[in-house]
Amino acid sequence: MPQARGTRFRSTRQAAAIVAVMSGMRAFSGARDIHSALRDGGQQVGIATVYRHLRVLAERGDVDTIQTANGESRYRLRASRTTFHLACRACGQVVEVDGTEVRDWARRLAVEAGFTLTGYAVGLTGLCPVHAGDRG
Repeated sequence: MPQARGTRFRSTRQAAAIVAVMSGMRAFSGARDIHSALRDGGQQVGIATVYRHLRVLAERGDVDTIQTANGESRYRLRASRTTFHLACRACGQVVEVDGTEVRDWARRLAVEAGFTLTGYAVGLTGLCPVHAGDRG
């Protein structure tokens, strides 16, 4: 099994249930939302287990994570390895953007430094068109 910073991701009933619930969620969801969906579906999974599996899934690159304006982490199964998310700091709207150039830039930087790139994390935030006018 793949390792993630000393935490083993076990392929358990609970892990499968978390991934199954997340596959039905289109929007980014908080751990408590995922936990509630599991409970509503009859799954007996503790909130600590949900947090632990989400952390491991994020470290493995299987889920995307964004931070809301109030600091809450929200998760969604990753659809593509070359998309990133631009999140509005005011309303939380999330737009997917092509990340091919960012990926290529990260690889180039790693090579120039003599490294082999094994991963990267990019967070893009701003204000959506509705809230960009509120700055003034």
